[in-house]
Amino acid sequence: MVNPSAHLSEKLFDHDVPKVATRNGYGEGLVEAGKKNSSVVVLCADLTESTRSEYFQKAFPDRFIEVGVAEQNMASLAAGMALAGKIPFISSYAAFSPGRNNEQIRTTIALNDVNVKIGGAHGGLSVGPDGATHQALEDIALMRVLPNMRVIVPCDALEAKKATMAAAEILGPVYLRFAREATPVMTTESTPFRFGKAEVFAEGKDVTIVAAGPVLHEALLASRELMKEGISAEVLNCHTVKPLDSETIAGSAKKTGAVVTVEEHQVAGGLGGAVAEMLGLLHPVPMEFIGVHDKFGESGTSLELWEAFGLTHSHIMEAAKKAIQRK
Repeated sequence: MVNPSAHLSEKLFDHDVPKVATRNGYGEGLVEAGKKNSSVVVLCADLTESTRSEYFQKAFPDRFIEVGVAEQNMASLAAGMALAGKIPFISSYAAFSPGRNNEQIRTTIALNDVNVKIGGAHGGLSVGPDGATHQALEDIALMRVLPNMRVIVPCDALEAKKATMAAAEILGPVYLRFAREATPVMTTESTPFRFGKAEVFAEGKDVTIVAAGPVLHEALLASRELMKEGISAEVLNCHTVKPLDSETIAGSAKKTGAVVTVEEHQVAGGLGGAVAEMLGLLHPVPMEFIGVHDKFGESGTSLELWEAFGLTHSHIMEAAKKAIQRK
């Protein structure tokens, strides 16, 4: 059952649930962070409209820098600005940042532990018709492995706004992942967002479903449908992939005895890998993994791709049943 303390949208399961792209929340969060702190600056790699950095550009034109198609230069420039006391947010498609400029992020930002925030837009399969070249499915893994890097994957536009504002307050490198497609707004202004803490969105006792990003809505749908079959599924919103909230996730795993992870990313190195590594040390339980399994993306609508790659609620339900059977 939905956890009332999570303060989720009353239209959570309605057909007319509002849909907004998480990248919009990033743009709004940038403006709020800029209002709060004049040291916040924004850099973009010729994708100002696509990343929604345009919101900040219009509000604070003197603190916005268009770098052009030069993601490597953007990362290095931001590192220098951070060392000079600024709080730079850099953004591009995740396929290009951190995809194209991974070495610069590693060496100039993470190694030096400088205060740069990296916004990876159009993450996951939901880029749709753009196809495999633009569908970043390994960006979480690239960022999670870097020392000093934090990784946040907001579930909806409201949470993306909160996450962006929170990132401005964190001292050190942060990676924020966003999607292009408009997806259900599950949370409300009163829904808690605590960096580094997984939130219990639905309570259960038979299986734990740990999800990150907009695909969390499919996890909640799966939980509702499983309840109709007498299966009680706990759903955790794991917006912070690094540092992982081992206390909440392991505590839920101890209660339910089975875990399913759900993500719009390669399972290897992503949320699934992170949860498996942690539970392998603290509390091993049967696990199933919903995500992309060692494949590149394809062209298609976002819904077609989610179904083709097994990310929809029916696939999550099957995975939950498999995990329970293995107890």
